[in-house]
Amino acid sequence: MLTACSTVQPVSTSAGPEFQTTEPLMTQSLFSDKAATISEENIQKILDGKYKLPQQLRVAIARIDPATQFRRPYWSDEQYLKTQQSYLDLFSDKLKQSGKVTKLSVIPDLLLAKAPTFTNLREAAVRMQADVIVVYTISSDIYSKYKVFSRPDIKAFATTQLAVIDVRTGLIPFSTIVTKDFLSQKGKEELENAEAAARIQNEAVLLTIQDIGQQITAFLNAK
Repeated sequence: MLTACSTVQPVSTSAGPEFQTTEPLMTQSLFSDKAATISEENIQKILDGKYKLPQQLRVAIARIDPATQFRRPYWSDEQYLKTQQSYLDLFSDKLKQSGKVTKLSVIPDLLLAKAPTFTNLREAAVRMQADVIVVYTISSDIYSKYKVFSRPDIKAFATTQLAVIDVRTGLIPFSTIVTKDFLSQKGKEELENAEAAARIQNEAVLLTIQDIGQQITAFLNAK
């Protein structure tokens, strides 16, 4: 009887007006960061603003050589330089496939610091009158699985990172990281495993560049 006479309060499954909080909505950081290079005011402007890629682009391209670069003792300076140039040429060919790219230039190493900063990259691009700068870095390694009565399997992997920096705004409208691997064996014409390893390692890198080339071409053509 007591149960029948009591009033049962319905359980609300949604936050109605009676449950709404009166506390203010946080729209900016409440933490003090003395190392910040962007003011809180500019952070709000960047996040609330709209970005549009220019219809015609003067592109500068730069390679950052990490300390973990795949250069090995058996690589001669000539082979290393030719390989790096082939990667740069492939990136350039991919960028030229976009009708928006009106000019493509390469930032020479002498304009970049040993460990380039964002400011260093941007200023180098400004000196070359580029609208955007494409920065990439490549790292890779190899693994060998030796067999007793046959040629060893040699597996290489490569990771390529690429970012597009808008020189005027400092924004990064596009970035990607691609990792690929390639498995093969020493060819009959190759005298030693080191020569085969260099070739296989190169194949892994080329796979990453092909993938990124398709991504960046699609990005430029879509904007």
